[in-house]
Amino acid sequence: MIYGQLKNFEQEKAALSPALQRGLLYLINTDLSSLPVGRHDIEGDTIFASVSEYETEPKEKRKPEAHQKYIDIQYVVSGEEMIGCSPLSPEYEVLQDELTLRDLIFYQGVQQEVELLLKPGIYAVLFPNDVHRPNCTLHSATKVKKVVIKVALSAL
Repeated sequence: MIYGQLKNFEQEKAALSPALQRGLLYLINTDLSSLPVGRHDIEGDTIFASVSEYETEPKEKRKPEAHQKYIDIQYVVSGEEMIGCSPLSPEYEVLQDELTLRDLIFYQGVQQEVELLLKPGIYAVLFPNDVHRPNCTLHSATKVKKVVIKVALSAL
């Protein structure tokens, strides 16, 4: 997992793969507030953006999830949310496996979960071994616009 601020991109980019750099540059150079909900290709299936709008929910209502083929760069355009993050463990019980269909697997519960604040300017890079619980309420339910940049592992 990487937790950072877009304003620090120039100082930190040397530590990132070129594909992750391209994903973050998309966030920096695009008018995200005007992007409509849906998928936006950056480099076809290799790097693309998924835009969503929703209201955050209590953590207990959100399921921990992970991916195998893609890395997430999660970025909140407006609003704020808490995202839980935990290292993947073989002890975690699979609740729903949609890896073949949507590169998504849900878990029953996780341990050692840390909470990260996502708001404009702050991003989180989540790798396949980072089980995450996005879209969680921080203080009260909040409307959020989020862009998730999906970066194929094959691009690294």
